[in-house]
Amino acid sequence: MYFAALLARTEDGWEASDTELDSVETLADLADLARESATDDGETVIVFIEQEDAWFGIVRVDGEDDPRVFVSNAAAAARSSYGEILTSEILGDDDQDGALDELVDLDGTEDGEPEADVDDEPADAAGVAPAGPLGETRILADLGLPEKELLALTDDALGEIAEAIGASDILEAVR
Repeated sequence: MYFAALLARTEDGWEASDTELDSVETLADLADLARESATDDGETVIVFIEQEDAWFGIVRVDGEDDPRVFVSNAAAAARSSYGEILTSEILGDDDQDGALDELVDLDGTEDGEPEADVDDEPADAAGVAPAGPLGETRILADLGLPEKELLALTDDALGEIAEAIGASDILEAVR
């Protein structure tokens, strides 16, 4: 199960909205959704996506600038539909399966690697993404959450992030 919320930074503080990601297929779709939630052009919008404590992602959209992305656990995120959108963008590959195809021969082994036993798990896109954080670690530094603190988040990461940027009450209202 996913939780997603958009937080738009306005002159009066943060405004949040719960959001459905059903129509989101690419990072560009997500960035457009974020821009639509802004009340003025150029506002900062933060998109929070979380999947049942397995991983969380942050997408920051500042006006028409390219979105900036951070994912707490890239390997876990790459195994989910929304996480794959984020990790493939960070890895610079719109098609992770295509990247995997370049690494793996048709028999499922990497070049020079012995063939896998039949009982071994098949390779998947999660093999391309590293376990652990991936992306722009300073994504919220100017809003009050330094890189070191972002990387140290554990249990209620989104709550801690919202508290650090001054939006905890707003985030809780949409949770």
